[in-house]
Amino acid sequence: MFTGTHYRPRTDSETAADSAEKNTSDGRRRRIRAACDRLPRGAYLYCRRTPGNPRQCWAAAFRRHLIWFFPLDLPLFRPSAGSYSRNRLSSLMGLRKMSERIPAIQVEPAVPAAPSKQPPAPGKLPSAVNGPIYTRSFTGLFRNFRRLGGGLLFLLFFGTLWLNWNGRQAVLWDLPERKFYIFGATFWPQDFILLSALLIIAAFGLFFITVFAGRVWCGYTCPQSVWTWVFMWCEKVTEGDRNARIKLDQGPASAAKLLRKTAKHALWLGVSLVTAVTFIGYFTPVRPLVADLFSFQLDLESLFWVLFFTAATYVNAGWLREQVCIHMCPYSRFQSVMFDKDTLIVSYDAARGESRGARKKGSDPRAQGLGDCIDCQQCVQVCPTGIDIRDGLQIACIGCAACVDACDSIMDKMGYERGLVRYTSERALEGGQTRFLRPRLVGYAAVMLAMIGAFVVALDARPLASLDVTRDRGLFRENAAGQIENIYTLKVINKTQQPQRYRLQLDDAPEFRLQGEHTLSLKPGEILDFPVSVASTAERARAGSQPLAFSLRGIDDPSLAVGSTSTFVSPAR
Repeated sequence: MFTGTHYRPRTDSETAADSAEKNTSDGRRRRIRAACDRLPRGAYLYCRRTPGNPRQCWAAAFRRHLIWFFPLDLPLFRPSAGSYSRNRLSSLMGLRKMSERIPAIQVEPAVPAAPSKQPPAPGKLPSAVNGPIYTRSFTGLFRNFRRLGGGLLFLLFFGTLWLNWNGRQAVLWDLPERKFYIFGATFWPQDFILLSALLIIAAFGLFFITVFAGRVWCGYTCPQSVWTWVFMWCEKVTEGDRNARIKLDQGPASAAKLLRKTAKHALWLGVSLVTAVTFIGYFTPVRPLVADLFSFQLDLESLFWVLFFTAATYVNAGWLREQVCIHMCPYSRFQSVMFDKDTLIVSYDAARGESRGARKKGSDPRAQGLGDCIDCQQCVQVCPTGIDIRDGLQIACIGCAACVDACDSIMDKMGYERGLVRYTSERALEGGQTRFLRPRLVGYAAVMLAMIGAFVVALDARPLASLDVTRDRGLFRENAAGQIENIYTLKVINKTQQPQRYRLQLDDAPEFRLQGEHTLSLKPGEILDFPVSVASTAERARAGSQPLAFSLRGIDDPSLAVGSTSTFVSPAR
């Protein structure tokens, strides 16, 4: 609330002035009285002294989440902190006789107000979530891990695309043909259940690593984080380190500033364009795409998607950055559901670091009543989301451990033990022992391993040939030999990446004969539709429908075997 002195009595001149105004404000006072009668108990009274109108005050009644403000014509006073009942507020609103003096009372606040933070020094722009973030360069163990994770992601994303396999692109999602090529395997729409299983495995893997070590995926291998670090590197190359960028942004417009800004955005657009072309290259052959791009012969559809993903990368990694992690990514929202007291998260050891404060190197901090934290702000300045890890776990923390590297470097310079900011658990900070084997972690691991096993079995049992049999709409016919025939349409798919020869036959059907060609030759990935006829060889065919089993077996590869069933219809005799 507010702090201040006791109420002071009103002077005679103020009383006389109020009496003169009373005749002109009766209507407003009646409205105020009616409004005050509707206020809930415990309404808070605020007073604001403004030049030209020193008696403008406001009463705010808080009820649930609704706030009402009422302009009041109150005598001049300086309030203390506190809350007032409805009757007390009515009295203070001047609704009694104006000749009475306002009693002097002192109401202490229920909770002391928190000290306000010092404003930033002139010429300094602090890193903060609600303002521009200027990250400082740093080195350390976890930075090397992050570079390794980002390098592997870049190698997979940019390198895999240009590999060839049997004369075609090694990894290609051919949407028009509805085929997904990944090295030596071809996946068809019938195999999308395997893709669902793969996504479930990835989800439980994410859950497992989150319960174990927090948001390390976000900090080390998430594409948003990796591309943001690349864009930050472009900033450092073109505009300098943190202090140089702050000075450049605060400085006046100049040719040098324009040149540096232009170079930065040119690098951003270049990285965004390469990213967009690479991503689209997974859905259309990348070599013709690049050739058409440089020869300005891209079709409108391809041009649209190139521009779209270029803009998306440029905006997300260049401008939004941490806002994607804080507001747009759903993972940051449900992370708290998966954390427990034994999850390894980036934490500040307050018991060791407080009270924080500056000191000389080599001095005894305990003699000065200080902890190990020298309040250098390095952990804040290196954070890509601009948070202060000393405030505890926050939704904006992506677990990148940049603050750990920065703090460890300061501890080394001061001669203190490392680990003031480190990966640890809440239980360990409270003095306990971190438990690594716990039900939730074991459960996620068990489900993930079970899904991996089921995926491997399903992948191994996946048929590499497909046979579909459709009986013709006509019931039957009689051939020249007097036999009953049924016509069928067969659809055969060669799901392998090599030419295959197949033999078509009937299983356990001694009374039926397959007429026509029995041997089929299919190219890699070919789909063949052809009709066949089946005749009944029995002297007297049974009336009604009978089951009929077709089978397709590979001639060169006997392991390629697939079957399908249909019915044979005969007339009643």
